[in-house]
Amino acid sequence: MSAISTHTLRVPGATLTYDVRGVLPTTDRPPLLMIGQPMGAEGFGTLASHFPERTVVTYDPRGLGRSTRDDGRRDNDPAVQAEDLHALIGALGSGPVEVFGSSGGAVTGLALVTAHPDDVSTLVAHEPPLLAVLPDADRAFAAERAVREAYHAGGSGVGMAQFIAMSMWHGEFTDAYAAQPAADPAAFGMSADDDGRRDDPLLSGVSDAVTHYRPDVRALTSSPTRLVIAAGVQSTDTITGRTTAALAEALGLPLTIFPSHHGGFLGGEYGQAGEPDAFAARLHDVLDTA
Repeated sequence: MSAISTHTLRVPGATLTYDVRGVLPTTDRPPLLMIGQPMGAEGFGTLASHFPERTVVTYDPRGLGRSTRDDGRRDNDPAVQAEDLHALIGALGSGPVEVFGSSGGAVTGLALVTAHPDDVSTLVAHEPPLLAVLPDADRAFAAERAVREAYHAGGSGVGMAQFIAMSMWHGEFTDAYAAQPAADPAAFGMSADDDGRRDDPLLSGVSDAVTHYRPDVRALTSSPTRLVIAAGVQSTDTITGRTTAALAEALGLPLTIFPSHHGGFLGGEYGQAGEPDAFAARLHDVLDTA
């Protein structure tokens, strides 16, 4: 595994912290940029270790992890983060990069390609949670609001239980889903104790711009970037599997299947594990196929 060097980059309203595994500028393959949201660089440790032959760059989005912000805002906006990534790619000095973006990072990747298509040669967008593309978008947004309301009423355990229940639901959000009792944290091995905090970037509503983002289909399909729209085999018919399939259909692209689930690349980060070996092998195949 290549040595990791850590850098900072000043951008309007924030100071980004990013990590580089390998050398810059690259001479053969472009850097591989791995991005998440609201997850930062630490979530990609296992996946990055499977690419020792590549220069891999990870970063913490503004206001998350080690990246600070002084723009007076708390919201996580894909368009703003796309501009941050545009500046970061310029600082790398190697020209267009390849991007693996997962979850909200995939949404940011789509915003980046829309605004700066020449920055990215290939974007692998893994399970972007684009609720607006669903046929039952209104009900999906209502389910999301229920998560936020649960969190603000009862704290992290209560909110996360509701989030997991939403994430595990199969198919469209129906009256049966809306009629369910509030999810019990104990059912997921979590405490219902309230620590008083209400700043969780996943549960508090500050990342609503991610799930509300509407992809510019015309801009994406006309860009020179190779787009790979990917979902885990275990995510079929869950909310992020459905949003990904709907995006692929809107773009006229095939849905590329990866092993495991939404966090399939994790190897113990955050106490979660997917199938990182198989996931990395699939990502190798996808990136190596022109």
